[in-house]
Amino acid sequence: MTKNGNTVNMDSSAERYHHGDLRRALVETGLQRLREGPADGLSLRELARSVGVSATAVYRHFPDKAALLKALCAEGDQMLAAAFESAMAKVKPGHEAFDAMGHAYVRFALAHPSLFRLMMSPSGARRDEGKASGMLGASLRDLGGPTTTQAQRDIQRLKAWSIVHGLAMLMLDGLVPADEALISQVIRADFV
Repeated sequence: MTKNGNTVNMDSSAERYHHGDLRRALVETGLQRLREGPADGLSLRELARSVGVSATAVYRHFPDKAALLKALCAEGDQMLAAAFESAMAKVKPGHEAFDAMGHAYVRFALAHPSLFRLMMSPSGARRDEGKASGMLGASLRDLGGPTTTQAQRDIQRLKAWSIVHGLAMLMLDGLVPADEALISQVIRADFV
């Protein structure tokens, strides 16, 4: 109570619970935490504390941790798609662009290991529904031409993904060196 007894002093706690774009802040903070360590260390309560809101405020945007992880995977997909676009813009369309996507995939994994592992985990978002996956499918359609069947494209996609994903995981796990020359030697579009 204040001196005259007619008002209650609420200090600044009301400001603490108001946030301009809480969902975005939580996603950004979650991405920051993934830069520091693995996804299993993420906590909705800890993220709430980090952005200065109550733990219950988080649940208006993410009903559970799985929903937050799905949002982080979607953000990762957008980041990977942007990496694909940037890499492809620097080379000729066709095989060079396809190779550039492969390089971008491995570089993304090396630059964002915890986010990448989350995206590729069983709890991650469906990889076949994202923008990055769509870009890969479009690139394979362009490379294969009109006579390539959907079944053939599916096998080509699996083959391409196996190469870049396997290389990324081998490098992340320290089984082969994370070396740009090695990435270039392994990733080639001539198998398509």
